[in-house]
Amino acid sequence: MLRQIYCLAWVFGVCLLQLQAELPAMRWGVGLFPAAAGLFFYAYFYPNTFPAFRKILSIGLFFGLGFFWAAMFAHWRVADVLPHEWEGRDIELIGVIAELPQIMDRSVRFRFDVEQVLTAEATVPAHILLTWYKMGGKDDAIQPTTLPQIHAGERWQLTVRLKRPHGNANPHGYDFEAKAIERNIRAIGYIRKSANNVRLDAWVNHPQYLIEQVRQQIRTRFSQNLTDHAYAGIQIALAIGDQQAIPQEQWQIFTRTGTNHLMSISGLHVTMVSGMVFGLIYWLWRRSLRLSYWLPARKMAVAAGVLAALCYALLAGFSVPTRRTFVMLAIIAMALWSDRRVSMPAVLVGALWIVVVFDPWAVISPGFWLSFGAIALITLVTFGRIGKTGAIISWARVQWVITLGLSPLLLVLFQQVSVIAPIANAIAIPLVSLVIVPLTLLAVVPLFDFLLLPAHEILSVGMQLLKWLSESPQAVWQQPAPPLWALIAGMAGIIWLFLPGGSGMGIFSGFPARWLGTVALLPMFMVSPPQPATGELWLTMLDVGQGLAVVVRTEHHTLLYDTGPNYGETDSGARIIVPFLRGEGITQLDLMLVSHADSDHSGGALSVLAAIPVASLLSSLNNDHPIQQAARNSQPCHAGDSWQWDDVHFEVLHPHSLAQSDHLAKRKTNETSCVLKITSRHGSVLLPADIEKDTERSLLARTSRQLSATVLIAPHHGSKTSSTEAFIRQVNPWLTLFSVGYRNHFGHPHEQVVERYRNLGSQMMRSDRDGAVLLQFKDNGITVASWREMNERYWHDH
Repeated sequence: MLRQIYCLAWVFGVCLLQLQAELPAMRWGVGLFPAAAGLFFYAYFYPNTFPAFRKILSIGLFFGLGFFWAAMFAHWRVADVLPHEWEGRDIELIGVIAELPQIMDRSVRFRFDVEQVLTAEATVPAHILLTWYKMGGKDDAIQPTTLPQIHAGERWQLTVRLKRPHGNANPHGYDFEAKAIERNIRAIGYIRKSANNVRLDAWVNHPQYLIEQVRQQIRTRFSQNLTDHAYAGIQIALAIGDQQAIPQEQWQIFTRTGTNHLMSISGLHVTMVSGMVFGLIYWLWRRSLRLSYWLPARKMAVAAGVLAALCYALLAGFSVPTRRTFVMLAIIAMALWSDRRVSMPAVLVGALWIVVVFDPWAVISPGFWLSFGAIALITLVTFGRIGKTGAIISWARVQWVITLGLSPLLLVLFQQVSVIAPIANAIAIPLVSLVIVPLTLLAVVPLFDFLLLPAHEILSVGMQLLKWLSESPQAVWQQPAPPLWALIAGMAGIIWLFLPGGSGMGIFSGFPARWLGTVALLPMFMVSPPQPATGELWLTMLDVGQGLAVVVRTEHHTLLYDTGPNYGETDSGARIIVPFLRGEGITQLDLMLVSHADSDHSGGALSVLAAIPVASLLSSLNNDHPIQQAARNSQPCHAGDSWQWDDVHFEVLHPHSLAQSDHLAKRKTNETSCVLKITSRHGSVLLPADIEKDTERSLLARTSRQLSATVLIAPHHGSKTSSTEAFIRQVNPWLTLFSVGYRNHFGHPHEQVVERYRNLGSQMMRSDRDGAVLLQFKDNGITVASWREMNERYWHDH
């Protein structure tokens, strides 16, 4: 038991390191560990003098070991960095395509292991992520008519342009930079057109590349055999763990039914494959008396089962859940080989420690917590229980425990929990694990290709059932992300609720006062995030890259001004805006205002309309625009529109009339932008979208007195075609916000424009540098916060 506590202390030390804004200097470890080790050995050799002190000191020592172990790895990884001066410059490299390439509509993306930098004096990290586009921009010059044919394990010479990993930084949003450091990707970029882009070797002899090449061959064969089959991507994902092959609409079904864990190669699948191989080898080995004398059938079957688990895990990309499963099976196998008994809690904690030792960044992955959490819950309700229950009752209990037990983590990570998960999993788990996965895995062998089609037919039936379940309005419970203290209370409540029971009937019987676990869960579902008071205005300019999306809140109303860009495979509505709204407890929008048709302002609108009720739409879009068609109640915006929400005044200042809007649309959509002025008793904000010089002059002529504002979101992202001297002097903002993408190719904001605001004395913030900007107009002033500062981690680019 004490060893398990030491392992957990190590893991908690690693977790603490991953919460740091800055890495600690390693000299602290050099100085502290000799002192700690001295105290430890003193307490060890004199155990009767300080027995409690010895245990406490040992736990602290292992906690510190975990912390500095992770810090040492982090120092090594962050040191492999792309210098700022080499961002955006052509660099010639030689390297190997290291992973299964991800094929998209207009590009192919792959990890590239750099072997040699040909450009003089250039410094490039060892592992980078590259995108090869079918068509490029004006200065990208990459314009082949088809995607390049590339394969894992090939050595290429390429001319690339790189930048540091830099993702959007938003509350409740996806942290790309965390994922990049976890995968050891230290730069990202794209391939430039060059005569020197050539394949040097068709194959580089390395075990890692061999595995990736096999995965690619399987994906290619599956795609060819399942052409025009709706669920081919699911079978590819079940065989090789390529989750990118599953379309977004199918992921939505799995998420709403709580069956998405089955679409990754989960521990259940790895264990099932290992068990099948174990049973087959055990049955065959026992048939030979000579072989059984040489090595007992059970030991041989155990070794074969572990080997099968390793092969399947490697084929799946060796994700955290598959690593966890393989390590647990390996520990159990070693115990069986040595004829020792081992408890399930010890196996779980041992696997936890081993996974974290070899990959300290595993703890920042949601899959880590969900995978180990699910097994911990199953262990809690099955290990050491007295008496036996039927298979159906045991199955139902496990499904109930996982659904309720993982709800605190799911609410924190995704702000939603599938209510119908037990029913959906009761259908999907036997169907997928016992039928579809075995048939699909047999089809990995070329001789059994024909099994893909019957597996697909069975999968189609299951998907129709899941789709029917997912369409229920009550399928998913959604709520704001609970605070940390509520999460801790909820996890404690879950453990208390499912502690071993004694005599009696029902889940709440046996252990004294187990009902208190339910009470501890209540704050998870009852605590609401803070909301604006009457007269207050809360404004969040989300970091959507090169685009604009602003969420405006009053006491009882919410407005979304613009919806950010479309990224190709996804958009800012689904990836950034909807998670933010859900995390903040915003269940509907009273108004969506789409300023104009440009995709960097309207690209996420359809996703928002599909995910969240929108009472009305205000825009300058044409009547036949898809966003207009999707909205329930839409109106054109024009100067003079005004309304009052909770003592906060809203007014549209431009376009002046519908006729003017139509005239401007023929010239440039930027000039049709809906300009919105919001005024509260604590301050005001002006949102001019992408207006340019002509519209600024028109506003000065028509509404000059109404332009003055405390906060200005810079017109057209700080383009030199806007922010004229006269306009910004009339607005005279105390704070100016620039919504721009990191190293965007437009060069926004233009240096001349920045200098104008600087000369005016305006404070400036930028989404590429500060992330989401959170403003609260209250108490006769404004509080300003930067999400990058609030949520700073050592792996974030500064």
